[in-house]
Amino acid sequence: MADKQRRRGRAPEPIRAEVGSGSVELEPDPDRAGAWTLRLHGAPQSHVDLGDPTWLEFEYVRRLGHVVDLIEDPGKPLRVFHLGGGGLTLARYVAATRPRSRQQVAELDGALVEFVRRELPLEKNWQVRVRTGDAREVAAKAPDAGFDLVVVDVFADSRVPAHLTSAEFVVEAARTLVPGGVYAVNLADGGRLDFVRSQVATVRSVFPNLLLIADPAILRGRRFGNVVLVASHGELPTAELARRTASDPFPGRVEHGPALADFPGGAAVVHDAEAVPSPAPPAHTFGRN
Repeated sequence: MADKQRRRGRAPEPIRAEVGSGSVELEPDPDRAGAWTLRLHGAPQSHVDLGDPTWLEFEYVRRLGHVVDLIEDPGKPLRVFHLGGGGLTLARYVAATRPRSRQQVAELDGALVEFVRRELPLEKNWQVRVRTGDAREVAAKAPDAGFDLVVVDVFADSRVPAHLTSAEFVVEAARTLVPGGVYAVNLADGGRLDFVRSQVATVRSVFPNLLLIADPAILRGRRFGNVVLVASHGELPTAELARRTASDPFPGRVEHGPALADFPGGAAVVHDAEAVPSPAPPAHTFGRN
């Protein structure tokens, strides 16, 4: 277990292993005792604070946390479907802030799941079920209207896989939501944001209500980074999301309404036949390339 070294008073050391997707490393956080960064191939994948699961280090995860906070009354249990597991950071947050929530996680790499469960164990009373398998295949087997929130956060070699970018996939994920349920997806792009523009058009073809959250520098094409799309057939807590995002340690911006309607700039809806992965991050994005 990753926190044994701290309990014994020793300075923690990185923990390394080989999993199905390659080399994985748990790097201790020098600023937070009991916190670890999970890296795959050197790229930061998750940050987990074992002592405080409500701490969300990565800015895009913090924004997803705001979504979790605002889509229902505080403390009310949620049924959440996580497509993409990693360190299970958001699942831990939901379990800690909304006790009795029931969560299902799809993670392709079974060896990674075993590594995370061993080194970053979940609380025994948390109702988090992890299924090993491809996110789209697991979604296809999920029940209709089974979840209040679907979160898509899947990367392979730091890219969103092509088969998780199409309208057909979004329709499949939407099928698993209750009426008024919320769909949230983490994307990555830079420059002209051609990939994100196509995803806005694609998600909007399925959900009438949509907003985008990102760092202003990303929206201006000045850096590569994460963009979160949040969509629903019901109302979204746009104003409060905008307020919270603007107050984050790394302030973000919420785009919605007419500005977001114009955002695709003619980008076409993506279908399975022409779907491509998100762009690869530039060299040295993560400081270890």
